[in-house]
Amino acid sequence: MTNHLPFIKRYPVIIYYILTFAISFGGFLLVGSSGLFAGTNWETDPSFQIAVLAMLAGPPIASILLTILLSGKPGLRELFLRLSRWRTSVRWYMDALVIAPFWQVLVLLILSIFSPEFLPAILKTNDKIPLLLPGIIVGIVGGFVEELGWTGFAIPRLLKRYNALTTGIIVGILWGVWHLLQMTWVGVSSYAPVAPAVFLPVYFISSIAALTAFRVLMVRVYEHTESLFLEVIMHASYIFSTLFVFAGPIKGVPFLIYSCAFAATLWITVAFVMKRGGFEKVVLVK
Repeated sequence: MTNHLPFIKRYPVIIYYILTFAISFGGFLLVGSSGLFAGTNWETDPSFQIAVLAMLAGPPIASILLTILLSGKPGLRELFLRLSRWRTSVRWYMDALVIAPFWQVLVLLILSIFSPEFLPAILKTNDKIPLLLPGIIVGIVGGFVEELGWTGFAIPRLLKRYNALTTGIIVGILWGVWHLLQMTWVGVSSYAPVAPAVFLPVYFISSIAALTAFRVLMVRVYEHTESLFLEVIMHASYIFSTLFVFAGPIKGVPFLIYSCAFAATLWITVAFVMKRGGFEKVVLVK
């Protein structure tokens, strides 16, 4: 490995993504290939959840391994220092906690005018705990392990060359593609009654668009705070809102309508921030 160190130092972000995708896709396929290729229902096949857990190993393992190789113990200390950096303006906490749930709820409530199927999940059940508790736990755990990679390693290096908008688009698209196997499994058991040739492309594009827009907003928060802790919280709020407490429909035409509308609102937010000069290059907090 030491023989390749100059090459890794020259292309750290590229190596990071190659390693992340190799670990994540390899782990997902190793555990869940039978269910994925058979098109079993992701909601009832237990191997789906295990495959997702295997996929989550990619970002933190790649980040920690490359940090050790490139920076040693000082690099790890710096990584966890950013993870413990929580003192920052209330404004950035508001962005981290509010953006995802606000747009999620607003989109679904507007769509629910036309059909109750669009009501947020928490309004369609009397038992709130099975939504709230897993949403908090999965959100924090998922945000933590993923952001050790995306924000812990890739984003600071990209911000040395690009502004928050460009960095967010690069990382956001790759973040969306990283979910491709997971989205494929969900899509092949959720498309009916829409033809899969229509459902899957719209699902993939709208989901990646939403993740990219949200990542742009996440990078903006990070550039102004340099807080990995805050990025974990912001990521957790997205998982909490979109997959659990305020989740929308998950099948057929209603899902496609919701998914496209949610992505559009996030990009409207990005455009609003851009118009106000919110993506001008800033000096990172020290």
